[in-house]
Amino acid sequence: MSQNLVIVESPAKAKTIEKFLGHDYKVLASFGHVRALPSKQGSVDTEHDFEPKYAVLPESKKHIDAIKKEMKGISSLLLATDPDREGEAISWHLLAALGLDGKKKLPFEIKRVVFHEITKDAIVHAVENPRDIALDLVDAQQARSILDYLVGFTLSPFLWKKIRYGLSAGRVQSVALRLICEREKEIQAFKEQEYWTIAAKLETAKKQGLTATLVEAEGKKLGKFDIPDQETAFRHFAKLGGKEFPPQEGDEKGTPLVVDKPAHPEYRVDKVTKSERKRQPSPPFTTSTLQQEAARKLGFSAKKTMSTAQKLYEGIDVGEGAVGLITYMRTDSVALSNVALEEAKSVITSLYGKEYALEKPRFFKNKSKNAQEAHEAVRPTYIAKTPVELKKFLSSDQFKLYDLIWKRTVACQMAEALLDQTSVDIGAGAGFRFRVAGTVIRFAGFMKLYIEGVDDEAEDKEKEGLLPPLAEGDILKLQQLLPERHFTQPPPRYTEASLVKTLEEYGIGRPSTYASIMNTLTERKYARLDKKRFFPEDVGMVVSDLLTNHFTQYVDYNFTANLEEELDMVSRGEKQWRPLLHEFWGPFINLLKLKEGEVNKSDLTTEATDEVCPECGKPLVVKLGKFGKFYACTGYPECRYIRPLDKETGEVVEPVVSEEVCDKCGSHMLIKDGRFGKYLACSAYPNCKNIQPLVKPKGTGITCAECGKGELIEKKSRFGKLFYSCNRYPECKFALWDLPVQQPCPKCGFPLLIKKVYKREGEFLKCPKEGCDYKSNQS
Repeated sequence: MSQNLVIVESPAKAKTIEKFLGHDYKVLASFGHVRALPSKQGSVDTEHDFEPKYAVLPESKKHIDAIKKEMKGISSLLLATDPDREGEAISWHLLAALGLDGKKKLPFEIKRVVFHEITKDAIVHAVENPRDIALDLVDAQQARSILDYLVGFTLSPFLWKKIRYGLSAGRVQSVALRLICEREKEIQAFKEQEYWTIAAKLETAKKQGLTATLVEAEGKKLGKFDIPDQETAFRHFAKLGGKEFPPQEGDEKGTPLVVDKPAHPEYRVDKVTKSERKRQPSPPFTTSTLQQEAARKLGFSAKKTMSTAQKLYEGIDVGEGAVGLITYMRTDSVALSNVALEEAKSVITSLYGKEYALEKPRFFKNKSKNAQEAHEAVRPTYIAKTPVELKKFLSSDQFKLYDLIWKRTVACQMAEALLDQTSVDIGAGAGFRFRVAGTVIRFAGFMKLYIEGVDDEAEDKEKEGLLPPLAEGDILKLQQLLPERHFTQPPPRYTEASLVKTLEEYGIGRPSTYASIMNTLTERKYARLDKKRFFPEDVGMVVSDLLTNHFTQYVDYNFTANLEEELDMVSRGEKQWRPLLHEFWGPFINLLKLKEGEVNKSDLTTEATDEVCPECGKPLVVKLGKFGKFYACTGYPECRYIRPLDKETGEVVEPVVSEEVCDKCGSHMLIKDGRFGKYLACSAYPNCKNIQPLVKPKGTGITCAECGKGELIEKKSRFGKLFYSCNRYPECKFALWDLPVQQPCPKCGFPLLIKKVYKREGEFLKCPKEGCDYKSNQS
């Protein structure tokens, strides 16, 4: 029996750590959380100081029993759960689940050990320097869990009554949804504005080309909208020496506008300005910036990033046993340990040369007010282990993420980049001036290895380019004037990266929860990800409007961020958690009771229209259904007229008329969208209710074995699985899951056999009749 028992969260981590500690230590896993607030009403007693009624999770009971069994005869119990608030709370819950949270004297020591990387040195150091459970961190996590429970289990039933059963509201989830919905409203309200730019393709005396942009016209410095239309652009074009004003995309006529009397201004270099600019690298990764950059550069979802990082942290066998390849990935800190700084300098010097290394380390300031919880950024545990060296041991995703983390960590300790920037002003007659700028990298520094990505191309304003040698007074020859029409663009929809960035900037939630929040929004059908952008669904917009209009304070960005800061104060011991809950709960529950009577379901799920029903003449309304908004008759249930509404535009979707005619009444069939895709429906509905699949089932040419009249046809189930059934359905309900073969069973005489294919047995024929065991390898 081991003298020391160590408890971690993950079984993968347990195996790695046990190798480092030796025979005197037994390492078991709790498999994550062991106790939680049950998902039912009454799990928090709001009448008695918010006393939580925790319960051991059903799936955790066997793990608790395994730990209890191993506790007999030990000298110490070391709680080595993750080094954050959640991990601290898991250790505390674990003691309660094991019955070790009382005052009874125990025959063994209980200690908390914390490490931020799974390496032998870090593990041994943590075990040699144990501490007690940090109850302030536990209290902060308790307060968060109880707050989330109170919001979820009071607001969600409210949404069920007022909108639809099965909806949910969350303290941070609802604010994230509001961001997505408000951005969508900005896009819908956006009105594009036309503006023009004019560029000039010029040539030096040595036949070297450059392109400059007009920045001053008729003595006035140009703003973005100072050339608002084609007329103004044409006027400037003529004065600048243009001859044929080219047509623009979308013009009705494709012929150019001709200038009657083009001017001949002299293009002269008026001013050449040279400056040196220094560029600093980005800090090493925090949880949030890792999620953002992995989304931008690798196309990873936040969920995928965190699960891949978890594997790299817990340990991978790289030829010398399993070892953690990165430090703990849930952190707000941008600090690096002295060991990491020294190792980075050594790697930079050996790989890139002394000029790329720093004499003194570069330090970064934490943005998070509570970043001391996790003392280091996300970095490789051994910087000397390059991505190329480890590639053969890693999966494709693991390699990509490790490569990203390694490059960011090393680059942050590399020399700054030196850029030579040249700006040239070019006069073009009285009152007109063009400008061109070029940036040349004189010394790449950290840019040789890594440059941070951007969310949208418009953000990347720095363009590199080499200008030809130019001096003041040089005369340039005009080759071509390039007027171009532009239209302003609406703000972009959120990507996972930009949503994470915005949530962090507001201080909403914690980066470790962002992946699950975004996952919830898509799982609940509040939003969908399309081409990596968040589009709110109809129900998401209705839920967001309800919460924003009636619970304004609780989905306010500043309120949510301030609540986050108060939770941080609890974790620092500056505030007690129960008074914090009292401050929140009283006003919240009073408002909810008020809104119970004020808000009507019909106001949220039904919108009046000016249209009347084409079948009965009663008014039409737009209703919110399970699959989005649609037109419906107010005469329901007497009149069942409905019409779909396009999700993107909100316009009525007119059904497409098919070439097929109804085999029951002869009317044209319409192509419609249904729950399982497109289908054909008779245009004479409701007099004729005939519907048909859009893609006709494929016949097999085999007569139905049951009725002897119909043909077996190929069909797909609602889940996409192929099967074969009689075309006389519903009169005949005979069906098979396997391909039928027109061959009678030699044993029982059944009219057909079925073809089966298994990996081990290969292809064979079998009788489908129950009770007959005929089977043949002959096809």
